[in-house]
Amino acid sequence: MNFLRMSELNLTDKIVLIREDLNVPIKAGKVASDARLQASLPTIKMALDKGAAVIVCSHLGRPTEDKFEAAYSLAPVADYLTEKLGDQLSQPVALNSDYLNEEVAIKAGEVILLENVRFNAGEKKNDATLAKRYASLCDVFVMDAFGTAHRAQASTEGVTQAMRATGKTVCAGPLLAAELDALSQALQTPAQPMLAIVGGSKVSTKLEVLHSLATLCSQIIVGGGIANTFLAAQGHSVGASLYEPDLLDTARDIMTKTEILLPEYVVVADKCDIDFADFTGSLEKATATIKAVHAIDADDMILDIAPQSAKQLAVAITKAKTILWNGPVGVFEVDAYGAGTQILAQAVQDSAGFSIAGGGDTLAAIDKYQVADGVSYMSTGGGAFLEFVEGKTLPAVAALEL
Repeated sequence: MNFLRMSELNLTDKIVLIREDLNVPIKAGKVASDARLQASLPTIKMALDKGAAVIVCSHLGRPTEDKFEAAYSLAPVADYLTEKLGDQLSQPVALNSDYLNEEVAIKAGEVILLENVRFNAGEKKNDATLAKRYASLCDVFVMDAFGTAHRAQASTEGVTQAMRATGKTVCAGPLLAAELDALSQALQTPAQPMLAIVGGSKVSTKLEVLHSLATLCSQIIVGGGIANTFLAAQGHSVGASLYEPDLLDTARDIMTKTEILLPEYVVVADKCDIDFADFTGSLEKATATIKAVHAIDADDMILDIAPQSAKQLAVAITKAKTILWNGPVGVFEVDAYGAGTQILAQAVQDSAGFSIAGGGDTLAAIDKYQVADGVSYMSTGGGAFLEFVEGKTLPAVAALEL
């Protein structure tokens, strides 16, 4: 994949518009989780170090277009950036809400944050006029929001096209470039053998991912409801567990293309002990029992891979040279059903192979079990990560290609 990188450019006295993914939870007017903001800071700092005047834009949440909603304002993010950028700033980060109607006055060393782009009519529909307005604000556009790269919207793909139409410079920011480099290493030129860990509730939500990985991987470890469907496809009873009977033939077809690694022992709970209105809370009180997969009773719900089976699967992880991880293999939020995910996470950490992990639940598991230092790359994109793995074109990335 050939694209211009921000790190290669001379940005002295240039006005740079950076599209970041600053979509973070806001509680009581404060940033509640700053993982995405932390990931964006190096790009903004690099632009300042290169002598640029920096305009940053992002969406936050899902507000109604063409309408201001205070709950979705980026004002708390502006305060956060002011604090974290500190001495690099000549003045506090200003939140600009009038950028569609007025000129944005900015000097080198300053950072301005544009108000939520999803307040703008036409943002999600990739309106060409709106995209041209974004392009008019800057000399250089930097796409750095991998998490939105799978969406062709005015502030992601449309602005890139508008910049190119007027001969202006477009490039990938360091965060986006790192994502693409890591994914390319894992999916386009992977060191073999390659192994994937794919968890989730349904095969249907990961069907294209599984088909794509089956052509790349020597082995795939499946967990969660996905594993239940594969167990059922092998002829095992899965009791009251979540699975998809209409996809049994699909599961069998995937098993002909690569080796699907399934547990011999699982952790179950009796469905009668589970309140589905308070699933996690009721699991805290339910009795967790280890059973062989050939001994599942009608009322049993499979909720994790048992430790002895997880340790066997971990051996395969340690032998892999490339590891892709998307999804926990059990209800890891409850400790009684988290051993499988923890053991596999520790195996990824201990592996000498190149590993890439993506998806919100996966990153939460990595955080819970403190294995981040052993994961080669953690992707910040959810839907974009999955679509890249599926082999789909990401519109905002394709627009950057030279």
